[in-house]
Amino acid sequence: MSRLFEKVRIGNIDLKNRIGMAPMTRSRALPDGTPSDLIAEYYGQRATVGLIISEGTQPSDDGQGYTNTPGIYTENHIKGWKKVTSKVHSEGGRIFVQLMHVGRVSHPDNTPHHRQAVAPSAIAPGVEIFTAEGMKDIPTPRELSELEIKDVINEFRKAARSAIEAGADGVEIHGANGYLIQQFLSENSNHRQDAYGGTIEGRSRFAIEVAKAVVDEIGAERTGIRFSPQGTLQGIDEGENSLEMYRYLISELNKLNLAYLHLMHFGNEQFLKDVRQLWDQSLLVNRPGRPLDQLSSDVDNNFADVVTVGTWVLANPDFVERIQSGAPLNEPDKNTLYAGGKEGYTDYPFLK
Repeated sequence: MSRLFEKVRIGNIDLKNRIGMAPMTRSRALPDGTPSDLIAEYYGQRATVGLIISEGTQPSDDGQGYTNTPGIYTENHIKGWKKVTSKVHSEGGRIFVQLMHVGRVSHPDNTPHHRQAVAPSAIAPGVEIFTAEGMKDIPTPRELSELEIKDVINEFRKAARSAIEAGADGVEIHGANGYLIQQFLSENSNHRQDAYGGTIEGRSRFAIEVAKAVVDEIGAERTGIRFSPQGTLQGIDEGENSLEMYRYLISELNKLNLAYLHLMHFGNEQFLKDVRQLWDQSLLVNRPGRPLDQLSSDVDNNFADVVTVGTWVLANPDFVERIQSGAPLNEPDKNTLYAGGKEGYTDYPFLK
């Protein structure tokens, strides 16, 4: 795995290794969305990876889907994130804040304003969501007007600026996992017949306009974007021509010279090769369920510049040291993944 420990440049920053911490919802923010001191400790513990990508962070009230997730659109949010970024930087790490608007993947019980969720079309995902009262069906969302779409794009812009004010090295636009951007990309969640639907170009428009707005606000070198091609989370079905759509979308985004593209990859190796040809900047690859002994394969084969890791880093704050030395890994506590305090969060043991 020697290449994993090489330095690499992403955007305008140098990473000390080619291992990234994948974004993972942990639901430890304060009720108003402000990151807590515990969150700062959590990320600071894991600053030995080359790049931390934070948990999904809502750019607005409407962007929230789950309880106790962080925001990045108020002064309190910015102050809270400053503690996080300062802690990570003091430990020699780098951090991008992931901007996540959940769209229809929400419930009025989970948001500060208790309003109906918004989406490209008024189509319920057909899945449940966790609330304070237990699992509930996700209600049908309200379709965004074209004017409201422009407002949401501006929310991403302002959130990106707030993240930089809070000391983040950059932001990652979340276009994966069934949330708002992927809802625009997918045939079964986007039935629009205006400029933001119908054709591949129409369904891709929202993602491209969000990326352009963020680049205009904070610079391409501080902007990454994440996709999960052919992913089906949250009731998503992108349709038979999804890979053709992503080839178009990635080609268009490549013109913006973003810091990186982050792919959640599900095993279509030819598509990954195609992306490597289409994309001129850094490529981050996350393979869910990848065996530990294959962790470096995409870097070794020049399919990726950085590999991102989820639960292994969650349960092993010193993950880099452990794989360098061949030490055993802590097992994640599945009961504490999405709620609670320090248990299963900041109390995982270090080797030393």
